[in-house]
This record gives sequence, C-alpha cells and structure tokens, in this order.
Amino acid sequence: MNNRAANSSATTETAVVEIEIATRRLMAALDALESAVERRRDADRDENELATRIQALGADRSRLADELDGALVKARKLERANRDISDRLDAAIVTIRSVLDTGEDS
Repeated sequence: MNNRAANSSATTETAVVEIEIATRRLMAALDALESAVERRRDADRDENELATRIQALGADRSRLADELDGALVKARKLERANRDISDRLDAAIVTIRSVLDTGEDS
C-alpha cells in the first residue's frame, strides 16, 4: 500500500503541475487575444477617423470645385468686359485722332 500511496501522490503532483502549466498557457493565450482585440479596436478607430477625414476632404473638394467654377465664370465675364472696353477705347482714340487731324487740316 505504501507503494500505491507514493504512486498516487506522484500522479497527483504531476496532475497539479500539468494543470498549472495549462493554466499559464491559457492565461498567456487570453492575454495575447486581449492584445489582438485592442490592436484591432485601435485599427478600426483609426480607419473610422480616416474615413471621416476622407469624407471631409471630399466635401471640401466639392466646395472648392464650385468656387473655382464661379471664379472661372467671373474671370470670363471680366475678360469680355475688358475686350469691350479695349475696343471702345480704340474706337475713341481713332475718333479723337480723326478730329485732331481734321482740325489741323483746317
């Protein structure tokens, strides 16, 4: 019986050691899982922030495109007005020279 008790005690100690090892491995795996979940949560948060920034940039781009279109329309109107004024000034200069030349001939 003594041999059985010693053998049983050794088996119990072995089982306890194996349980402790398994527990440590389980705890390490849970820690690794928790870290992975945290990293994923951070990545998702960063991805959401990036999506928000991209959306804001898209809105800014649309607004700037509208402003650019308005500025181009205004620039074209100013160019037409400039050409019209230039043509009128050229005609006025021709008229003034004509009047001056006529006055000198008299």
